[in-house]
Amino acid sequence: MEATEAVRTGVDYDVVVAGGGPSGLIAATAAARLGVRTLLVERDGFLGGTATAAMVAQFFGFFHERTQVVRGIPAELLERVQALGGSAGFVEYVMAEASDRPVPTRCFPFDPEILKLAADELVSQAGCELLLHAVVTDVVWENGRLVGVVAHTVEGPLAVRARVLVDATGDAVVAHRAGLPTVGAELGSARQPLTLVFRLRGVDVPRYRSLPREEKRRIVREGIAQGKLFWESFAFNSPRGTDDAVCLLTRIRGCDALDAFSLTRAELVGRQQIRKVMEFIRSVPGFERCELVSIAPRIGVRETRRVVGVYELGESDVLSGAIPDDTVVLGAGPVDVHDPNGTGFVEMRMPPGPFGIPLRCLLPRDRVGLVAAGRAISASRVANGAARHMGTAMAIGQAAGTLAALAARAGVFPHDVRAEEVRATLRGSGAVVGVEDL
Repeated sequence: MEATEAVRTGVDYDVVVAGGGPSGLIAATAAARLGVRTLLVERDGFLGGTATAAMVAQFFGFFHERTQVVRGIPAELLERVQALGGSAGFVEYVMAEASDRPVPTRCFPFDPEILKLAADELVSQAGCELLLHAVVTDVVWENGRLVGVVAHTVEGPLAVRARVLVDATGDAVVAHRAGLPTVGAELGSARQPLTLVFRLRGVDVPRYRSLPREEKRRIVREGIAQGKLFWESFAFNSPRGTDDAVCLLTRIRGCDALDAFSLTRAELVGRQQIRKVMEFIRSVPGFERCELVSIAPRIGVRETRRVVGVYELGESDVLSGAIPDDTVVLGAGPVDVHDPNGTGFVEMRMPPGPFGIPLRCLLPRDRVGLVAAGRAISASRVANGAARHMGTAMAIGQAAGTLAALAARAGVFPHDVRAEEVRATLRGSGAVVGVEDL
């Protein structure tokens, strides 16, 4: 659309980041720290996206086994969360412990409310401007180049212009509205199931954790048979001690997160499932006295659209541990793809080692002034299952924000920035861009 169609036109920026989830807030911080005028546009009244609005309160992707592969600004955010009392740090964790495909790893459990505070501080202190309660609905074109986005705000449509845009919406909204090629939407309700997270108190966490794995598996099978548990993973974490449980125990299948009415139905089904879980869970050792404290404001989505990029990260790249010359992020895994039709997984395994995510995956095929971030980067479905973990998404965000800032500063398309310059800038800010940095 043309900017004049908006209610009003905002000021011009060097970089506008659409989406303030884990990837977007890091992208905006990275860009602002490089001295370019940056605006972060977020639909909620707070930052964090899946980590806060969907209450998925544990970060994976920072470690491959014992090796930390994500540092830089994402690690700084975690330090801020710890300093505010929102986490005790990394813990050993077994993903899908009650399933037939358990994967030992390390995760960072955190309090979503504290993460909101830490994210505000990180972004604001970098000098980034914020526009909250703003949903990106369209883009602005000029002479064949994307030069802005239009966001719906409390006062109506607002157009903001930028030299470079970063699409960190998760659903590739900017790319889609621009008419750029994407994949994933064609799967509809056959995509991975959704999860509505909820929080309990009054849980004896050590008692449950001490149960033998086979007993945990028996409990899950019994709950599924009764229709009161919905997938083969009794997944929860305890960010604030030993009586707190943030639970990922719902599994909403057959819903399309890109269809407004289907997404609405998913929220309703998720809350119905929570009622059934609560009927069952008080029979589980450690949960006898638990109480429901809160339900996430927004359902968690695993996959929707992904951009068609200069290069598509493939399953073979992940499983072979390929490290291309233009790698800007090291992924850790695991490869985590949920069965859209059942209670288990299509894929759940750790790659043999860290794998490289090349800069080309962040670049849409078309040269229009856009950079992709988060789970919308160019990747196959299986590869996306390894790259979408929030620790990895934050590292992608730092790379995307760095690329956008360098392009804006030089007055060129992101495609014209040399990978070596992006890698050197990332290294200078403490990020890991290759195995030599480990």
